Amino acid sequence: FGCQRLIFSFSLRGKLGRYPPWPGKIVNPPKDLKKPRGKKCFFVKFFGTEDHAWIKVEQLKPYHLHKEEMIKINKGKRFQQAVDAVEEFLRKAKGKDQASSHNSTEEKNRRNSSEERGKQSAGEEKRKAVLSEGKLKKATGEGKKRVSSVSSDRGSKSPLKRAQDQSPRKRGRPPKDEKDLTIPESSTVKKVMTGTVAGFKWPPSVGEPVKDSDPHFHHFLLSQTEKPAVCYQAITKKLKVCEEETGSTSIQAADSTAVNGSITPTDKKIGFLGLGLMGSGIVSNLLKMGHTVTVWNRTAEKCDLFIQEGARLGRTPAEVVSTCDITFACVSDPKAAKDLVLGPSGVLQGIRPGKCYVDMSTVDADTVTELAQVIVSRGGRFLEAPVSGNQQLSNDGMLVILAAGDRGLYEDCSSCFQAMGKTSFFLGEVGNAAKMMLIVNMVQGSFMATIAEGLTLAQVTGQSQQTLLDILNQGQLASIFLDQKCQNILQGNFKPDFYLKYIQKDLRLAIALGDSVNHPTPMAAAANEVYKRAKALDQSDNDMSAVYRAYIH
Repeated sequence: FGCQRLIFSFSLRGKLGRYPPWPGKIVNPPKDLKKPRGKKCFFVKFFGTEDHAWIKVEQLKPYHLHKEEMIKINKGKRFQQAVDAVEEFLRKAKGKDQASSHNSTEEKNRRNSSEERGKQSAGEEKRKAVLSEGKLKKATGEGKKRVSSVSSDRGSKSPLKRAQDQSPRKRGRPPKDEKDLTIPESSTVKKVMTGTVAGFKWPPSVGEPVKDSDPHFHHFLLSQTEKPAVCYQAITKKLKVCEEETGSTSIQAADSTAVNGSITPTDKKIGFLGLGLMGSGIVSNLLKMGHTVTVWNRTAEKCDLFIQEGARLGRTPAEVVSTCDITFACVSDPKAAKDLVLGPSGVLQGIRPGKCYVDMSTVDADTVTELAQVIVSRGGRFLEAPVSGNQQLSNDGMLVILAAGDRGLYEDCSSCFQAMGKTSFFLGEVGNAAKMMLIVNMVQGSFMATIAEGLTLAQVTGQSQQTLLDILNQGQLASIFLDQKCQNILQGNFKPDFYLKYIQKDLRLAIALGDSVNHPTPMAAAANEVYKRAKALDQSDNDMSAVYRAYIH
């Protein structure tokens, strides 16, 4: 690309089609960031986002040559804002170049004037020396010497000249507002991580070649999104453990994904029970990362796809547990979780000393505590690890894992958590993760009901629902969740990404959690009633955004 540093990035084809192109700038990576192996690639900062990625050369196209074409294809506001950011960058660069050119011209004129005066002075000294009586030969020698000296002086670099020779590196620095870019991190991670992990600054020279460095840092890649208007997300993988003041631990992603296969899978045999919306994406990512996985599902036909991808088939939960070192499970509710463990040919029948069981279902603390007790009573090890996310995040390996229980088992699951999620938190004793997960989903479910309520109120008062969404997307509430769920409603597309019946179940359990400690949850209770109304309208198996229909019927 030479000096052409502005580009459009065209990433690989994914499950939902080709990733949308996005304008970016080729920059030097942080000094502690290792370049991935394989094909030649550049480190790209994307305009209009806080994202950065290693992008292969064949996926980059010059910005100026493809600008008009890309603007015609992409009509999203986020994309237009990114293009505007590029143009603003170009205007600033042009202004600096003009100022630099003006200063350079003045300096050149001053230097030429100084050299001309130097030449005149040297010529005068030479004539005087040649005309001196009785010293012609010596004068001639000194004349030669002085001419040589003058020539040498002109050939050497003055301090000013040396500074000018070095100035292109200074001019190559990013503008001040782009220089100190840091990886976005949670407040928890910022408190506990130091050194290069806590943040970084871009090196001053963006014109120098990209160099390999410390492998223990972040590799960023683009995540797949359904709409070009939605910002890219950084996918981060390799886990690092850090202690919080409260005693909880977060495992924060710090390397790369299946695209370059940098995760080293555990040599333990992995089992997985339950291939629903979340479980299917999790198993797919475990297989992509090279794990040995045995699967089981109540509806056996769902296993076929994963068998084709290299998974092994388990005939019963007990068989999976008995043949695997660590068995994960992800089912719908407390009853399903209990039946899976305690039922005929269930998990408990396969447990013996040393066997590990990780329950990723979103259930109440009492249920998960009961399951932990029966597993441990047979000599097994237990970890609860419910996940925050949806089907798309599960497919992308971007889940957030909340774990509690056996700390050693949590660490043994490291490569598995890398494969399925971007971040994992260890929250201490069994039951803590279940409580935290219910609180998270309570907030999410209540927010979704409020979004639906606002859109219907806009409609009945004669306001544009699209305009309301545009306003929200420009304010403090802007998020991928808000945009996606509003788009579902505006398009009437309620294909499940998170089942409505499950968010209602989580609200019910969160309200019960509040009751157990005599804590009021009036907002969640109100939202729960709206979801119950939506279920009565046969919306249970639709996406949670179908709660909108409870307001229009």
